[in-house]
Amino acid sequence: MSDVKVITGDRASPQREKSSLVIILDRLRSTHNVGNILRLADAVNALELICGGYTACPPHPKLSKSAMGAENIVSTRHAESASEAAAELKDKGYEIIGVETVESAESVWDIQFQDKTCLIFGNEALGLQEETINICDRFVSLPAFGLKNSINVANCASVVMYRYAEQHS
Repeated sequence: MSDVKVITGDRASPQREKSSLVIILDRLRSTHNVGNILRLADAVNALELICGGYTACPPHPKLSKSAMGAENIVSTRHAESASEAAAELKDKGYEIIGVETVESAESVWDIQFQDKTCLIFGNEALGLQEETINICDRFVSLPAFGLKNSINVANCASVVMYRYAEQHS
């Protein structure tokens, strides 16, 4: 018998207060990616997740499998476009950071996030829309060392969102 105790089940309450982090999803196609990012938003105690454009937004039957209940925990809303939602947050003092493979992007290992940060993640194949790129204050990306210049959006979101959480815990 092992002395290792596996923790199971959900907590009765969060371990920390909500952060100021807001996540915007710009036209994500995959409900699995959206569900995974909902779980991440809960894990880092993000303030809100905004589903831009045709991104699936709760309540949506296909989100439940990958979100595993996080769709009932995380504050979510739909916006006609990611740029519209970002403009609203910018007016409230948020720094808008696009997660995109642009030349001017800072490495996720070097970036310092402000408390009031909005991270925008783009479409799995197309990235961020031009109007979304134009509203961003700056950009962050993950270094890629193979032939591909990017990874799955939900996997990328986990690294970037936990980097924010590390700096604001």
